[in-house]
Amino acid sequence: MSYKVNVIIEKDEYGYFAYCPELEGCQTQGETLEEILANIKEAIELYLETLSRDEIKALLSKEILTTSLEVKVG
Repeated sequence: MSYKVNVIIEKDEYGYFAYCPELEGCQTQGETLEEILANIKEAIELYLETLSRDEIKALLSKEILTTSLEVKVG
């Protein structure tokens, strides 16, 4: 069965960090974008394998909204 999940990817001077907000503790890191995408996909698949279908449905039914805001400082 296939599921769509949200993934947040952040980049800093050390590489990439990714996590899935619906799945608490499901996170990984990597040196390249390709590596981080493969790592987070594997982490999510392994995480979901530990859950029942009802648990998956409950966790993945959360509404996640993202946006960009322009803010003024000073």
